[in-house]
Amino acid sequence: MLETLTKGFAAARERVSGVRALTDENVAEALRDVRMSLLEADVDLAVVRDFLARVKDRVLGEKVETRVRDASGRVVRASPGQHFVKACYDELVALMGPVDASLAQSEGRTSVMLVGLQGVGKTTVAGKLARRLASQGRRPLLVAADVQRPAAIEQLEQIGARLGVPVHRGAPGEAPAAICAAAAARARAEGFDAIVYDTAGRLAIDEDLMAELGEISRAVRPANTLLVCDALMGRDAVNVAKAFSERLALDGLILTKLDGDARGGAALAIKSVTGVPVKLLGTGETLERLEEFRPEGLASRILGMGDIVGLVQDFEEVVDVKEAEADAERLLKGQFGLDDLLKQLRAIRKLGPLREVIAKLPMMGGLAEQVEDGELVKTEAMIRSMTPEERSRPEIIDKSRTTRIARGSGHRSREVRDLIARFDQMREMMSSLGSRGGLLSRMAGLGNLAGAGGASPALLGGGAPPGRRELARQRSRQRDKRKQARKARKKNRKR
Repeated sequence: MLETLTKGFAAARERVSGVRALTDENVAEALRDVRMSLLEADVDLAVVRDFLARVKDRVLGEKVETRVRDASGRVVRASPGQHFVKACYDELVALMGPVDASLAQSEGRTSVMLVGLQGVGKTTVAGKLARRLASQGRRPLLVAADVQRPAAIEQLEQIGARLGVPVHRGAPGEAPAAICAAAAARARAEGFDAIVYDTAGRLAIDEDLMAELGEISRAVRPANTLLVCDALMGRDAVNVAKAFSERLALDGLILTKLDGDARGGAALAIKSVTGVPVKLLGTGETLERLEEFRPEGLASRILGMGDIVGLVQDFEEVVDVKEAEADAERLLKGQFGLDDLLKQLRAIRKLGPLREVIAKLPMMGGLAEQVEDGELVKTEAMIRSMTPEERSRPEIIDKSRTTRIARGSGHRSREVRDLIARFDQMREMMSSLGSRGGLLSRMAGLGNLAGAGGASPALLGGGAPPGRRELARQRSRQRDKRKQARKARKKNRKR
């Protein structure tokens, strides 16, 4: 996702990273890399020129404070290269924003009319939107108003059945505007406080399509009219958005398939060209993959700085807070088993492709391409091949058990041993952090929490891991435990 843009901005950042001052020459070289990446990403030439001019004015036309105070009051130095990156970040955010992802209400009801060409994913987006509204405590009604595409109504009904959301469909031959008007009356009568209209599309914009959408809009007066666009269309998506905005009063855009677009030009240029903001992003086929569009997060990712806020929001969607706190407490006590690890791996997989998760971590975007989703699948297969006792007490896994687990999971014995070794190291390190006398107990104000194993997850990022000697002692103790377990098993066999 966005590889084209990220590479160009990374090259520009490298050019100015070591300079003592920003000059016309080095800024021009850096902006040349940015210009090339923007054009390769299919951003409109006029938008590119305007963006580069504004960045240049910022970096050369403003006085730079090289000494600034951070949030804690410390004085830190800001380099010319950092000033260039900050200018790029600010202008990227301005280019895509501001954005208000909230949906308007009318008569106490959230009504959304989805419009767009055929094949952009409107029906799937309707399901995602219904799921999102339901998770916010709403009672949504889906409306199948696409009578043009074969099986469109059946597809929406299948999605509704998966979500437990009712779907309103019209009688054979009934006009889309009449179907939507009847659905609106049903929503009022049956107490639905959210309604999503899935309308028909065409292969290209034509008068019949716009007339049909106009009739629906006049019949139900939706509080939100959202255009669904396919990011893979690149500059064509911008042209489509412009054409729709000239004929309909659009309140926002939903950009789909951005995760499959290495260019990302549509996300950058659509707001600038049409004046209509992108409100939501569809980044996958599953119904969970609909997120608010955050210009700050996307700009940060383009510049290779990750999007930790977006990642936290994603985790909040799939993780139970109380359960996570209990897991953290057990982890600090050294009571974290492979079953717990398996649960965490499944939670990570719910976030989407592992590459996207890694790309949202600060300074980790460059490693995202090296990460394979198959690693999570392989780890899960090995853990699932273990018995419940082996998962809770990995130290009992000897050579014969390792062979059986490897055979059952379809992997090598060495891979099973590596998994157990890495898990042991992680568990020992976290146990030493939370033990009495460990690192947390030596940190001011945390002593009482450490011995009791009651440290909150927020404390886990507050300190450094134990030193080499401490890790060596931990591993030695772990080896001793395994030797004692093997001796005990031999004695039991003799008996």
